[in-house]
Amino acid sequence: MNWTHIRAIAGMFVCGTLIVWNAHIDGDVATAQAPRPITLTHVFTGVDGTSHLEVKEIPLTPNGGAELSEMAKVTGLQFRRQPPTYFDDFHPASRKQYVVTLRGEGEIELADGQKIVARAGDVWLMEDVTGKGHISRGRGTDDRITLFIPVAD
Repeated sequence: MNWTHIRAIAGMFVCGTLIVWNAHIDGDVATAQAPRPITLTHVFTGVDGTSHLEVKEIPLTPNGGAELSEMAKVTGLQFRRQPPTYFDDFHPASRKQYVVTLRGEGEIELADGQKIVARAGDVWLMEDVTGKGHISRGRGTDDRITLFIPVAD
């Protein structure tokens, strides 16, 4: 066996390894991922007059190549920017509304001391319009951009 044959065999080995490796990577990329559920943090006033929360999954129905939730009845749309130093002591929500965090972070604190962080992509339904309410504050170093979507009666 001469050097030409050895180089050819080595080249085939390397090429074969790369093909197998790429097939492995492509297989990983092509593997279907189970869709993550869309969750909603629901904040509401309990019978004790304080705010409580529950995390709910938003039901989706297949629609063509996508999935859709039921249509929610809303009355408007408002953007808000708040600095990370934002603080608003105990207060009820000003109205029933969805709050979608687009950028940055914020948190609310309930009367029992529980703190819940809102990050980009989080959807909250604020319905604690009576009672003691919650504390709202900014977090991190970036402004928080939110979308307020009032719920229709």
